[in-house]
Amino acid sequence: MSVKLEPIVGRYTSFEIQSKQCRVYFEEAGSGIPLVCLHTAGADNRQYRHMMNDAEITSRYRVIAFDMPWHGKSYPPEGWQDTEYKLSTALYVETVMAFCAALELERPVVIGCSIGGRIVLQLAHLHSDKFRALIGVEAADHQQPWYDTSWLHRGDVHGGEVCAALVSGLVAPQSPAIHRHETLWQYMQGGPGIFKGDLYFYRVDSDLRGKLTGIRTDLCPLFLLTGEYDFSCTPEDTLRTAESIPGSTVTVMREVGHFPMSENPAQFRQYLLPVLNQIHSS
Repeated sequence: MSVKLEPIVGRYTSFEIQSKQCRVYFEEAGSGIPLVCLHTAGADNRQYRHMMNDAEITSRYRVIAFDMPWHGKSYPPEGWQDTEYKLSTALYVETVMAFCAALELERPVVIGCSIGGRIVLQLAHLHSDKFRALIGVEAADHQQPWYDTSWLHRGDVHGGEVCAALVSGLVAPQSPAIHRHETLWQYMQGGPGIFKGDLYFYRVDSDLRGKLTGIRTDLCPLFLLTGEYDFSCTPEDTLRTAESIPGSTVTVMREVGHFPMSENPAQFRQYLLPVLNQIHSS
């Protein structure tokens, strides 16, 4: 009886982020153009496992998904026990840039979802010359908060279950049950206060309205993909954002919500593959 092994390989690397040493876990599969994947708030790189197992993608792309410090298998930075985790825009940008530098990636493509989609916009604004293309999934310059973050880190509630409950409505009704519950399981496993700390970036520190002028989509194409069932980052939010970025491309994805790559990977790839084909051919 032969053993079936997935092509995904997991490794650790260490590098500095804002002068603090971090040990960061990442997984990868495939070869070709580097494709760096940014997970959503409070989650980890398992959201991209379906892309890393997709031979049509990995035949042309080196798909690399890393756990942000404090998330998944990555450790908090040294001295974390004396701090409160709060993700800022500056910290997020430096984390992505430091990871790409640590792996010596030359003009990678970056795809990010939710908070990852928001930071993709800032990367386009600050570092268009450093990337081959950028893909923002569920991305907009601002969303009005619809949740109370005080429930996300309390001693009298189960933080993971509350986090999963909060995001459960963001999964489209058409998403297969197995993928829905897999997506929510990742949220149940987040570290104490990490989802809340990520949402500090999303709610407080990253209002990009009016700040995205001058993005060079001729140097770095920008693709925005948003699910029609996402009420956190609505299609209207993404379309409004794209109006201020000449040359950006917007696609509203049918039958998916806020976590397309994990909640309904088969549906998501119908929208992702044309984008990856376009990037590869260029």
